[in-house]
Amino acid sequence: MIETLLDGATLTLRLNRPDKANALTADMLEALCVAVEAFDGKVLVLTGTGHVFSAGADLDAAKAGLATSDLWERLSGAIASFQGFSIAALNGTCAGGACGMVLACDIRLAVPHANLFYPVMKLGFLPQPSDPGRLAALVGPARAKLVLMGGAKVSAEEALDWGLFDRLVDTADLMAEVDVIAQDCCTADLTHLRGIKAMFDG
Repeated sequence: MIETLLDGATLTLRLNRPDKANALTADMLEALCVAVEAFDGKVLVLTGTGHVFSAGADLDAAKAGLATSDLWERLSGAIASFQGFSIAALNGTCAGGACGMVLACDIRLAVPHANLFYPVMKLGFLPQPSDPGRLAALVGPARAKLVLMGGAKVSAEEALDWGLFDRLVDTADLMAEVDVIAQDCCTADLTHLRGIKAMFDG
């Protein structure tokens, strides 16, 4: 359910459960964690199969305790700690717990029909511990509260305007755009890439 493609210095992790809107199970989260933690290359790409990036936690798994699992924070922490360039390539809507991995990436590309929502207030769960801070750093505290407390569903155009998404890309061109943006990092010396990345941690 997680497709792993290593192409040179780029690792692409693709959520591949389109019949369930790429809803995440514990096994999928564990596989993502292990893959990210083990990867020591230059570019990390997260994307999905079908028309939805991820609906968040699988409903049955969430009821069984996945909604409050430490795996979510482990995954977003691993992505945030990755020393290379991380790209979320949103092939569609991102919802719930899946937002954490997207917020932890360096940039977010999205197709025009993508939107983002994180209904923790409605569902009675707390967001992942690092998510409010990462969201507020991108869009400001008030808009972060609008998403997390007001249950706002943010359209692709609005997310681009807020700085939550960095670029909108036609669906057919999404992965080609990823390749273009990743090219300089892929051809750069690894030490140079990591040096620039470290400057943002200042």
